[in-house]
Amino acid sequence: MKVLIVDDEELIRDVIKEYLKLEKIEYEEASDGYEAIEKIKKNSFDVVIMDIMMPKMDGYSAVKEIRKWSQVPFIMLSARNEEYDKLTCFDIGVDDYVTKPFSPREVIARIKAVTKRNQTSSSLYKFKGLEINSSAHEVYVNKKKIYLTPKEYDLLIYLIENKNIALSRENLLTHIWGFDFYGDDRTVDTHIKTLRNSLGEYRDFIITIRKVGYKFEYKE
Repeated sequence: MKVLIVDDEELIRDVIKEYLKLEKIEYEEASDGYEAIEKIKKNSFDVVIMDIMMPKMDGYSAVKEIRKWSQVPFIMLSARNEEYDKLTCFDIGVDDYVTKPFSPREVIARIKAVTKRNQTSSSLYKFKGLEINSSAHEVYVNKKKIYLTPKEYDLLIYLIENKNIALSRENLLTHIWGFDFYGDDRTVDTHIKTLRNSLGEYRDFIITIRKVGYKFEYKE
């Protein structure tokens, strides 16, 4: 495993580095968004730990830019604990959110959890013109590759793995965002909406179950 630590505070980077060393996890570091982008272009990382408030380019802007061409998982660091900030992060494709001050052990645990969630089996799903190659993390609509945020992709895979089963919003929040996520049902609804838009003519594969949640419906 290899982790990129992005924070303008050297002390924060040093603390995380010490715990990564204890876990024998490789790492590199960057002090701003621009430097992070260059490193991710040149190297392969399993997780990126990204601070929000940084000089030159902040974490929000860096994630938005990187998401144009990479699906590397992100764990965001922030001194802010408002629901709005967390929702903004998840909407731009962040996988997890940790508030400062934090426990280094918690960060390590979240790194392991995020990488585990992103290790999908080698499977090819096909539903008419909708194809998902989970080993390559790729989704195609009528042979054209589409780009989903990590949460949209995880939602799609989870719905497909539970095909024709109604899943509650609470169930989806727990499995996609984790037990300690403090958001509400609107988070699921927002991501379902953007996911449907990305699926185009196959948007109706995702059915709304009134007063319950959603299901991926496909009859062979």
